[in-house]
Amino acid sequence: MTAVTTFRDALAAGPLVLDGGMSNELEAQGHDLSGTLWSARLLRDAPDAITEVHRAYFAAGAQVAITASYQATYDGFARLGITRAETTTLLRRSVSLAREAAEVAAGTGWIAASIGPYGAMLADGSEYRGDYGLTVAELTRFHRPRLEALAEAGPDVFAVETIPDMREAEAVLIALEGLGVPAWLSYSIRGTTTSAGQPLAEAFALARSSDAVVATGVNCAPAADTAPALALLNGLPGVVYPNGGGVWDAEARGWLGARDEIADLAPSWLAAGAALVGGCCRVGPAEIKELATRLDASRADR
Repeated sequence: MTAVTTFRDALAAGPLVLDGGMSNELEAQGHDLSGTLWSARLLRDAPDAITEVHRAYFAAGAQVAITASYQATYDGFARLGITRAETTTLLRRSVSLAREAAEVAAGTGWIAASIGPYGAMLADGSEYRGDYGLTVAELTRFHRPRLEALAEAGPDVFAVETIPDMREAEAVLIALEGLGVPAWLSYSIRGTTTSAGQPLAEAFALARSSDAVVATGVNCAPAADTAPALALLNGLPGVVYPNGGGVWDAEARGWLGARDEIADLAPSWLAAGAALVGGCCRVGPAEIKELATRLDASRADR
């Protein structure tokens, strides 16, 4: 058997189980995430709490940890008086904290450096709307510096996630060039379009245009929308990690409504070509454990 030495190898041998939401677990620990930095604030103020969450997901069966860098950006930190040098340190720390947790889990975990959209920095729900009025060039300049900082920390893959707009996806693909780190590209969606209203089939085709992208799909989406979205995949392995149910209230900064049983969807995800499966907001270690169990059963049946 060929040794699995890179994330691309692991993906080919997959499917792999992703972790769940970082913020919901930090809030369960009692941390206040009401500020504009959300969970990224704890990279500075309580890094051990982040490591603890990563460990909990690995213990539940996750094989990939997504770092706490979703809202960690030079622009966002600068607004709170955090220097550029300290921001670089915090970005790199997000990778080292996840790596530390993986080592405790017998070194079996892969590390995905989270790259959230420009709208995440705005902290107003823009990642579910897109179209910020910025050009592709402006968005590329926004994303490139933190991609460089995270790449230097040595993640196994970039998790370019919750991207609402093909223009921002194009900007990130440009910013990825030359960094030598593979990436998955997942969109926030409305049914079978991006959040900005572009056909999802075209958005997936854009992902296929980059040699850096190893998988594409959707995240932070209603679980019911995942199967129709994955049906539009054509060529690349799929990635899917929906929310655990409910609707995000941007003004109240909280989730409203009942939870979903995302593990029930695991077989349909695999049948549609998903190679990376997990959960996003409102999905915790218990749900990831159930999802990992369902995937093990599905593998046994294949």
